[in-house]
Amino acid sequence: MFTNNAPEQFSRRELLRDASVGFGSVALASLLHNQAIADKKAAKIDVNQAKTHFPPKAKSVIFLFMDGGVSQVDSFDPKPLLDKENGKKPKFKIDPTVFNSLGKIFASPWKFKRYGESGLPVSDLFPNVAQHADDLCVVRSMTAFSPNHPNAVYGLHTGLARMGRPSMGAWVSYGLGSANENLPSFVVLHGGITPNGGVPNFGSGFLPANNQGTVLRPGSPMRNITPRETLDSQKKKLQRLEEIDGDLLGRIGHAPQIESAIRDHELAFRMQMEVPEAMDLSGESELIKDMYGFNHKWGNTRKFATQCLLARRMVERGVRFIELTTSGGNGDRWDQHGNLIDGHKKNAMSVDQPIGALIQDLKQRGLLESTLIVFSGEFGRTPFAQGRNGRDHNPQGFSLWMAGGGVQGGTAYGATDEYGYRVVENKMTFHDIHANMLHLLGIDHTRLTYRFSGRDMRLTDVHGRIVPEIVGT
Repeated sequence: MFTNNAPEQFSRRELLRDASVGFGSVALASLLHNQAIADKKAAKIDVNQAKTHFPPKAKSVIFLFMDGGVSQVDSFDPKPLLDKENGKKPKFKIDPTVFNSLGKIFASPWKFKRYGESGLPVSDLFPNVAQHADDLCVVRSMTAFSPNHPNAVYGLHTGLARMGRPSMGAWVSYGLGSANENLPSFVVLHGGITPNGGVPNFGSGFLPANNQGTVLRPGSPMRNITPRETLDSQKKKLQRLEEIDGDLLGRIGHAPQIESAIRDHELAFRMQMEVPEAMDLSGESELIKDMYGFNHKWGNTRKFATQCLLARRMVERGVRFIELTTSGGNGDRWDQHGNLIDGHKKNAMSVDQPIGALIQDLKQRGLLESTLIVFSGEFGRTPFAQGRNGRDHNPQGFSLWMAGGGVQGGTAYGATDEYGYRVVENKMTFHDIHANMLHLLGIDHTRLTYRFSGRDMRLTDVHGRIVPEIVGT
């Protein structure tokens, strides 16, 4: 049900009918045609009982986007050789970097400890996340498509290092629909900083527009979400809109996008009822809020705590894909070309406690096993310094982790060299991560396709491999 191959056919009667309305209607029908196929297909999906290719392990995804690029050698990939050669000139070949301000080997300022029964090593940057080491699958052999922020961010989100492709959240939405007809299937909990490349990272590309991410902000989630008039007045306006759209449908005939617009009006109306309640944290206990970090001294921790708690509430309400972005303010992007110690310390302080609480909260509610959490930036950092005390971009090797949703916890997959610079074992790309993410959701990534520009497009393009060490059998 996820593949759409046959082009839409017009009968001679339909063509004459459309043409009789005038060239304007013919042009409109042409513009709508590219989206018509996907709209028809999406309409067939039962939002409450979406059929998957095989039994899913996960029902929802929470994507924690660490904007700017976390240093792997300071977080989840310990390299003792850096301590031994600290301050020395690198002995290995160095690829061109963004700024080509090459310094000496830079040992991690943070110590690593082993946690849990698995003994998975995590640095002192993440003491709260480390408490859940047995739930983490750390992929140490990630590579990025580009050393530049916008292209690498597009690659992470869409599988292509250029603007225009559908986001992974949009693909999940297209494939599974929503489990809650009153909420979008793809939600972005926006912390304040839009990722490099802008909102197209959350876009639907050539997929139907209803699959793009709906951006919600803690506090005031979106404009006009709170009704400014009576329920009866809104219903009358919605009814009038449906009459206008229905009249246009009657004159044009073949226009699935207009039918989608009617559904969007209805969803927007239902969201006014559901979103304020979903975003209202007044009913959460003070114990839960304190666990997430609502009372933390660091403002960005309080902001990210709100996003993480809202993510849990979205999972409870059936949202399929939830992305969290970083907050505004000092020390929020992981892009330390200088003063790494202060910058990464503040970055970690912003997210560590809220993420640790999110894992714990999902687990105690029985939701972790059906919720896939993914923690990743767009690339890593160099093991040698940029200038005196920073790190440049490193797409040749970095780490991300996954938890819950059927992931094999307490494990590390792949490896970089002894300096943490290049992948030397089990190289992974974002296509591979996307494939395994879809697999855990019960979707065969090779069969989730959409006909566009003369070929069957998919999130993983012609790539992607399933890794049993990550997703199990």
